[in-house]
Amino acid sequence: MSDINLHSALIGQQGSRQALNTPVLVVDADALKRNIDAMAAFARAHKIALRPHAKTHKSAHIAQMQIEAGAVGVCCAKLGEAEALAQGGVDDILITSPVVTPQAITRLISLAARIKSLRVVVDHPDNVDALAIAATQAHIVLQVLVDIDPGIRRTGVASPEAALELAQRIAALPSLKYRGVQFYCGQQQHIESFADRRSAIEERTLYLSSVVSLLEGEGLAPDFITGGGTGTHRIDASLGVFNELQTGSYVFMDRQYNECDITGEGGAGFETSLFIDARVISANAQSMATLDSGFKSMSTDGGLPTIVDGAPATSAFFFMGDEHAALIAPGHEFKLGDLVTLAVPHCDPTVNLYDAYHVVRDGTLVDIWPVTARGRSR
Repeated sequence: MSDINLHSALIGQQGSRQALNTPVLVVDADALKRNIDAMAAFARAHKIALRPHAKTHKSAHIAQMQIEAGAVGVCCAKLGEAEALAQGGVDDILITSPVVTPQAITRLISLAARIKSLRVVVDHPDNVDALAIAATQAHIVLQVLVDIDPGIRRTGVASPEAALELAQRIAALPSLKYRGVQFYCGQQQHIESFADRRSAIEERTLYLSSVVSLLEGEGLAPDFITGGGTGTHRIDASLGVFNELQTGSYVFMDRQYNECDITGEGGAGFETSLFIDARVISANAQSMATLDSGFKSMSTDGGLPTIVDGAPATSAFFFMGDEHAALIAPGHEFKLGDLVTLAVPHCDPTVNLYDAYHVVRDGTLVDIWPVTARGRSR
């Protein structure tokens, strides 16, 4: 039984958060809305377009909230995410990873033909040619951006000259429309010190500027210079090179980002709105409890979760296997059934483990939203 079927009868019942079966993914409705509004206001104030990355939430509902607040559209990391969000009514999407196999290109062309605006990135001439052939056969013009490697060697062209050659190749093909460049500095997003993060981004932005200058000099000025993220958005906006921001995690926040000085004033700048509610299922050892939330309930690449409520914040947390974790809090008496709320270590992959968001306000379940693109990694 899905969480939606299991919990829908609780919607609107006072205090119904306490009745949710655990572990369960919970969103604070008001904190989420404030985060969405704050980033939209930031983008407006700095006259920069906002295209949030939907790989964070994988939710058509949250994407529509972002668009209603002022976002121009969304990003998706994978084709499957884009298809799922399009089915949910999102019609302006940038796919931020190359789409290269014949079967995936067929799906890409089909998606481009049925939504208002679809853009895709490329980093290899063979991919450009394959996209052009498919677009020609479908009688459409596909919007394409050049992906620039920021130095992590994951995707992207490796030099300004390679960026120019690829842009020229795109511009020469009538079934493709060259729209600009993408540049995402993922390694720099979680540098905890604002000064260190700014220094790192300034150096990378100088490199991006050199690519843009080369393109401009050859008559290929980018319409869109897209990238950035939650950790660097203030720095990116102040440097004035990007005209589109791909911030994602700001909607939820997680341990990784909450440990960073994002504002430059010692704070994260956004509220934690995403949580896992767990329960004490065993308390037979003094000052120790076992929770029903283990490795299967959260991504652990960002460290350990943060204890928000239901146990001392100083409790020691230990994973005890796939389904369990332990809390140790000297002097604290745990009771069976105690509800313990955790802030997740890394929001994006944690969301992918659940089929629904349980949206709460003041302890009451007010709605349940499906994770629209859960598991859409293809």
